[in-house]
Amino acid sequence: MTITEERKWWKEGVVYQIYPASFKDSNDDGIGDIPGIISELDYIRSIGVDIVWICPMYDSPQVDMGYDISDYEAVYPPYGTVSDMESLIHECHKRDMHIILDLVVNHTSDQHKWFKESRMSKESPKRDWYIWRPAKYVNGVRKPPNNWRSNFEGSAWQWDEATQEYYLHLFCPEQPDLNWENEEVRKAIYDSAMEFWLRKGIDGFRVDTVNMYSKGLIMPDAPVTDPDAEWQFAGYQYCNGPRMQEFLSEMNAVLAKYDAMTVGECPNTHTAEGVLKYVSAKQKQLNMVFQFDVVDVGMGPHKFQTTPFAWKLPTLKAAIAGTQTLIKGTDAWTTAFLENHDQARSISRFASDAPEHRVASGKMLALMLATLSGTLFVYQGQELGMINAPLEWSMDEYKDVDSSNYYKMVNDRSGGDPKSLASAKAALQHLARDHARTPMQWNSHKYAGFSSCKPWMRVNDDYTVCNAQQQQQDKGSVLSFWKKLLRLRKEYSDLFVYGDFELLDAANENLFSFTKEYRASKAFVVLNFTGQKQAGASPENSKLLMNTAEEPKAESLLPYEGRVYLMA
Repeated sequence: MTITEERKWWKEGVVYQIYPASFKDSNDDGIGDIPGIISELDYIRSIGVDIVWICPMYDSPQVDMGYDISDYEAVYPPYGTVSDMESLIHECHKRDMHIILDLVVNHTSDQHKWFKESRMSKESPKRDWYIWRPAKYVNGVRKPPNNWRSNFEGSAWQWDEATQEYYLHLFCPEQPDLNWENEEVRKAIYDSAMEFWLRKGIDGFRVDTVNMYSKGLIMPDAPVTDPDAEWQFAGYQYCNGPRMQEFLSEMNAVLAKYDAMTVGECPNTHTAEGVLKYVSAKQKQLNMVFQFDVVDVGMGPHKFQTTPFAWKLPTLKAAIAGTQTLIKGTDAWTTAFLENHDQARSISRFASDAPEHRVASGKMLALMLATLSGTLFVYQGQELGMINAPLEWSMDEYKDVDSSNYYKMVNDRSGGDPKSLASAKAALQHLARDHARTPMQWNSHKYAGFSSCKPWMRVNDDYTVCNAQQQQQDKGSVLSFWKKLLRLRKEYSDLFVYGDFELLDAANENLFSFTKEYRASKAFVVLNFTGQKQAGASPENSKLLMNTAEEPKAESLLPYEGRVYLMA
C-alpha cells in the first residue's frame, strides 16, 4: 500500500469531465454552454460524482476547440460569461461537489495580447515571452531551426514574415509556445491563468501538456523515425526538460495557498522513475498525472498509422499494471481513466460496440475502472456507454484539426490513392478525437435533447437507443450500473481506491484477472474481453460483490462479463 495514506478529497473523489461545446445547449444556438452545465448538475451528482472538470471555457478563436486561449480571464461568449462561471462554481459547491478547470499554459492563441505584442518587432518588451529563432539555410534554402514535427502535422515552426524569424508551436500554428525560461512569463501565467480563477473559488486544475514547459535552450533535431517525412516526432526532445521540476515547484507554491488539486497530462513519460519525479508527494509538484500508456494501446508511430484493434489483451494489462503499481511502496498517487476529450470511446476501442455487446462491454469496462486504485475519471457520456460514430460518416462530419490534418497528409502523400484513404478513414473511425466530441445524448428527441436546433457537430446516429432519459428508467442500463458501482467503490474505498493491485495470468489473451489488497481485505476481479463464453470459476471462500451480467453462469463468464469477489 502507499507509504502516505493521508486521506484527501481528490483521492477518493470521482471526477466527471465536461466538454462544454457538446454537453448541453441552454439557449438554442447549437453550442453547449455554462448555463446548460448548471442545469444538469443534479444529474451529474446522481451518478456518484464528487468533482466536476470543465474543459477550456476561456475566450478563444476555437482553432483547437478552446485549447488556443486568447484571454485567460474571459469566457468564450457562446459558452457564457465570467458571471456564469461564478454561478457554476457556487452551484457545484452547493451540491458538495468540487470543480476544477483546464490549465493550458504551454501555449496561447496567436490572438492573445501577449503574442500580438511579441510579434510586433524584435525589440518588443514581450518578444522573449515566446520562443523565436532565426532561420537556418541549407544550400541557400530557408529552413526552420530544427526538424520537429508539430502534434498536428507539419513543422513545429512557423515563419513570421514581419520580423523574419520562426516561432515554435508544438500544436497548431495559431498556438505559439510560451517561453517558460522567462520569469516574467511565469509570473504572468500564475496571476492571469491560475490565481484569477482560484480566487473565485475553483478547487484545482487539470494541467494541459504539463511536461512540455522546459524545452532546453539548444533544441536539437529529433531522430529520424519517419524516413518519408521531413518533420520528425520530437516528443522526447520537448518533454521532461531540464527545468521541469523547478517550474512545477514554483507553480505548486501558488497552488498550495489554495489547497488546490492538480492532475497533469504527462505524455512521453514511460518509466515509473520518470513519473515519480512529478507525483511523489515529497517533491511537492503535482498530485497526480495521466499516464498515456493505457490509452496509447493500439496506436501507431503516428497514432493513426495503425489498423483497428491492432493490440492484444496482455499489452493493455501491462499498461494498466504500470499505472497501478506506481503507488505501491511509494508516496505517489495515480489515476484511472479510459476516456477523455482527446480519446475515442472506450467501448469501441477496447471491447465491442456491436449492438448485442455494447451494454455488456460498457459495464465490464466500468467494473474494471472502478476497482482500480487512484482517482477515478469519467468522461461525459461514458456513463451511458456512448460509442464511436459509424464508419459511414463522411470526412465532412469530422471537426477536429487533428483528424482533418491527418487525412489531408495521407491524401497528399498517396496522391489520393483510394486504398490509402480508406485505411486512414478506418483508423480515424477507431481513434479520432471527434468521437468524444459528439453531443451528449440526453433523450430520443431530435438532436438527442442536446439542443432544439442543429448542433455544431452531428449527433451520433444511435441516440434513440442510447440516452440518459431512457437509461435512468432502466435498472439494467449502463448508467444504472455505474451508479451501483460507484456506491460500491465508496463502500469499499480502502480496497478499491487505496489497495495494492496485483496482475494475475498476464499472458492470457481472453481474460483480465487481478487482485486488490488492503491490509486484511482482498478482492478478486475477472473480466472477459471476448465475445465468447470463457471458463472462469469463482475463487474459494469468496463472496460475489458485483457482476455485470443479468444472469451470471457459475461455470463460465458470458461475453464481456466482469465480476468482483470479496475473498475471505
